[in-house]
Amino acid sequence: MKRALFMGALLVGSQAFAGEYLVKYNNTSALDLMNSMSMVKVSALSVMDHNQTASLVKVDIQKQQEAEVLASLLSQPGVEYVVPNARMKAFTHSVDTAALREQWAMGKVNAEKAWQRAGNKGNKGIIVAVIDTGVDYTHEALSPNMVPGYNFKDKNNDPMDKTSYQNPGHGTHCAGVIGATGLVDGGIVGIAPNVSIMPLRFLGENGSGDLNDAIKAIDYAVEKGAQVISASWGATIPRNQAMPLVEAVKRADDKGVIFVAAAANDGKNNDNTEVYPANNGFPNSITVAASGPSDAKPSWSNYGTATVHVASPGEDIMSTLPKNKYGNLSGTSMATPLVSGIVALMKSQDPSLTGAQIRAILQTTGAKVSIQTACNCRVDAFNAVDAVLAKKMVVVPAAATLASNETVNLSVLNGKAPFKFASSNAGVASVTDAGVITAVANGTTAITVTDADGKTASSLDFNVGKKASQDPGNPGNPGNPGDGSCPIGDQSMCDIICQIKPDLPFCQK
Repeated sequence: MKRALFMGALLVGSQAFAGEYLVKYNNTSALDLMNSMSMVKVSALSVMDHNQTASLVKVDIQKQQEAEVLASLLSQPGVEYVVPNARMKAFTHSVDTAALREQWAMGKVNAEKAWQRAGNKGNKGIIVAVIDTGVDYTHEALSPNMVPGYNFKDKNNDPMDKTSYQNPGHGTHCAGVIGATGLVDGGIVGIAPNVSIMPLRFLGENGSGDLNDAIKAIDYAVEKGAQVISASWGATIPRNQAMPLVEAVKRADDKGVIFVAAAANDGKNNDNTEVYPANNGFPNSITVAASGPSDAKPSWSNYGTATVHVASPGEDIMSTLPKNKYGNLSGTSMATPLVSGIVALMKSQDPSLTGAQIRAILQTTGAKVSIQTACNCRVDAFNAVDAVLAKKMVVVPAAATLASNETVNLSVLNGKAPFKFASSNAGVASVTDAGVITAVANGTTAITVTDADGKTASSLDFNVGKKASQDPGNPGNPGNPGDGSCPIGDQSMCDIICQIKPDLPFCQK
């Protein structure tokens, strides 16, 4: 028996690079202060990097003066927040399985039928950015689909996937799931073998990288014209600590870039456990759980009705590995690029589709399975492509979890105005003819819309009840995440800071 690896590529939220912080500034005076502090030879603070797009400065603070420097930074009006620079590490877990060149997932999602219906296998004009450990861009099954990328780990133009015991080729495997050509004897085929792949490396050969480089990779992908970002990594950390990452996803969302993220491999409910970037909550984002050959949820896959959107095959997935090799890996890391590839295939048929529209199509056309997501479904490439080409009328969003009194604005894809909306349970949520849903009481309802030509479409479940905090808004006052908690995730350090600067917002209890 050959060995396959279980891959999760999750950031270890509890670990950080000692003394390193990301400082978000909102005016030049704060930036000038950090630069001037760094220029003093005996300064306890040194500037390591500056991301102008994100208004972030990566600094290193000497341990013996850490509290004093942090207190000084957090008290500056131009400093919006300070968070530790998180350490990122790929998780692996060995399982025994036969490493065959069979691709059960392609059959499960009806890939061949999708290609036949479309009359193509994608479009080179659609670029999917694989942000990961890099990609072996010389691989026989990948090289025709590569476009230039970047190595944020080593700060050079060579995003080659470097293997080790910790990294068997995670990024190369993800890239193959998306866009392996299928033209190599004994090789494999991706779900969208005619799209372009942009390799962006920020995790190293030991599976480690930092939050700052992940953010720069996202911004680079947006700047260089990627329409889809595939992110098979994350961190189990509170939202305020993940704020620089959340803001990077927001910038992608603002530019219409679709962000596909792994739900994580802890076997937990993301509605109760915060995982980022998976729980970002933005309209253009699709968060993915894993499914197995029998459409059951593997025990390790995360899930969640409010925060995880779809399931996708992620167990024993055959794909490319560095140096012209192939092998099986498992994880939401593998489920995610399959969805990214289907998204790229859909965009190849209709480039105008938004992430919110594509998410709704995937949810309403997916196969019903017993995996707890917003749609309780597993993606089906043929049904999704057919819906795009047939211009099926779809309610957007197709599913959601709402807090009491929350409102959601609906739109209709491929329908003719004016529309008439109806709620199946108005006692749970009402809806106006303008398509505004208002949550009334705990429960579940569905929305039906009728257009001017008499065509109808129905949503999936809209759930009203307890909702995980997904507010993508302001992180709060300087040094304060908005809920009074320690903004740097270390309460003992915050206690010291509050002795130095008791007037800071998070010290007011």
